[in-house]
Amino acid sequence: MCVLLIRDFLMTPSSFQERYSRQIRLPQIGIEGQERLRDSSVLIVGMGGLGSPVGLYLAAAGVGTINIADFDHIDESNLQRQVIHEYANIGQHKAESAANRLRAINPDIQIETLNYALDYEDFMEQAQDVSLIVDCSDNFPTRFELNDVSRQTQTPLVSGAAIRWEGQVTSFDPRNPESPCYQCLYPDRSIESATCEMEGVIAPLVGIIGSMQAMEAINALLGNPALCGTVWLFDCKTMEWQHMKLNRNPTCSCCGV
Repeated sequence: MCVLLIRDFLMTPSSFQERYSRQIRLPQIGIEGQERLRDSSVLIVGMGGLGSPVGLYLAAAGVGTINIADFDHIDESNLQRQVIHEYANIGQHKAESAANRLRAINPDIQIETLNYALDYEDFMEQAQDVSLIVDCSDNFPTRFELNDVSRQTQTPLVSGAAIRWEGQVTSFDPRNPESPCYQCLYPDRSIESATCEMEGVIAPLVGIIGSMQAMEAINALLGNPALCGTVWLFDCKTMEWQHMKLNRNPTCSCCGV
């Protein structure tokens, strides 16, 4: 409660409306929607190529509380695509580097850093305290774990992935009985991850997919998720989008009946 009072004191109603005036003008948002974003909280898991645009846009858009989970440190090879970090920050924790950048963009929001490897119990604790999870990780074990946590805590999940020249983005809402889950998309939990370090990735791709995740996160926080039950696929080489319908699998070991 004290944190909210301090934040509200720092940003007066006039400055609040001025800062977010371009969003408030949208009839789908208005003052009520902007206040809803201010009162929302998001857990971003992974502050690399996908997490960079997600964090930047959610902070700029006025999401009131952002928790950043990433135990990794910045190295020079990250800078080709992880645009939230700078050359001078090589060697720093990605979570701390990102938090400093987001505070510089929007000092009126709350940032929490989790710069250690979170286990299942840690994710459960975090998920119970946030409005939304955004999965910007780069491996299947973490994605499956976040999916389990999403289902257990009834916390909506926005999922993105990018490698080589291809990316995908979708979302899941366990509060919706018709919503599939990540395991409906990938039933085999033993699937092995191909990494960008192994396969490579073109830099703007993660910006495109991460921006889509940020947009879907805002949609979900405003109560209008657009990608639940749909997977969007992007091919950078042909600049073509495709989408496929994803139904809930009644035999899914995570969300099935």
